[in-house]
Amino acid sequence: MRIIITGGAGFIGSALIRHLIAGTEHEVLNIDKLTYAGNLESIESVASNPRYGFLQADIADSAAVGAALASFQPDAVMHLAAESHVDRSIDGPAEFIQTNIVGTYSLLESVRAYWLGLDNQRKAAFRFHHISTDEVYGDLHGVDDLFTETTPYAPSSPYSASKAASDHLVRAWNRTYGLPVLLTNCSNNYGPYHFPEKLIPLIILNALEGKPLPVYGNGQQVRDWLFVEDHARALVEVVTRGKVGETYNIGGHNEQKNLDVVRTICGLLEELAPQKPSGIARFEDLITFVKDRPGHDLRYAIDASKIERELGWVPAETFETGLRKTVEWYLNNLQWCRRVQDGSYQRERLGATA
Repeated sequence: MRIIITGGAGFIGSALIRHLIAGTEHEVLNIDKLTYAGNLESIESVASNPRYGFLQADIADSAAVGAALASFQPDAVMHLAAESHVDRSIDGPAEFIQTNIVGTYSLLESVRAYWLGLDNQRKAAFRFHHISTDEVYGDLHGVDDLFTETTPYAPSSPYSASKAASDHLVRAWNRTYGLPVLLTNCSNNYGPYHFPEKLIPLIILNALEGKPLPVYGNGQQVRDWLFVEDHARALVEVVTRGKVGETYNIGGHNEQKNLDVVRTICGLLEELAPQKPSGIARFEDLITFVKDRPGHDLRYAIDASKIERELGWVPAETFETGLRKTVEWYLNNLQWCRRVQDGSYQRERLGATA
């Protein structure tokens, strides 16, 4: 297949591209605006492959996206481009509305125009795969209930509300216009190349520098953690074998309290990086409880039985094996982290494209 991926320089998008180029025979065109979280260094390992191409463009730029569709002639579009950090959405929701809602609408219209121009055979085979989040469901208050594909939407933050809106748009374009769509809603991802503002890389890097390890509230919020490479495999299964119009929840079967995640990272660092910063006896001593963020969801948990039953996908990593791989990756790639933290990856990119 020839696949356009939007947001392919982001965390999940870059993992998907690395999997597609290194592990399959599909061809990829990566369309990314390269905002602060877009980092082409995350795709360096496959960037020279002849099956990979890159276009810097905004998904809301109909002319650029339309031209890319016409020239690349994709069999599928996998839409991952999104603003995704909850704290940033609380401080500045406008960018989330623009990218996640207006951008998705614009992309849908560009793709619909392209799809209508295909011959009947290619039109029937085409897929638009929208990648979303479990945060659209709100939170769970019981200890046993799970998010299913039919759980009502109840988003809590500007981020999750904007993603819920984009999900509704995609389903509407399927029902109203017949665009062949697939949707996936995933749980919290973690793994290599994760932007350092997110919980797991933030804790790893702060600990190594002897900085406080901030934990919201009492740290009892529960998340279902999914190793990003497992997610990439699941997305390929859905886009190649999923049923048009269907939604598939993707989860890691790894519910963990935030405080336990932080403590587990500290334990791994005691083993893997025993040379601590001066004055630090134990990494756990750096844990600092901070004021909870507004509207903080208590518990997320995914029922991923549908994708297992219909497509045979199950995660390969447990939380323990995946987190160890993640900590080891950060310890071995501190230069990548520093270049993200000091912004040099952006400065070089901006200089190259000026």
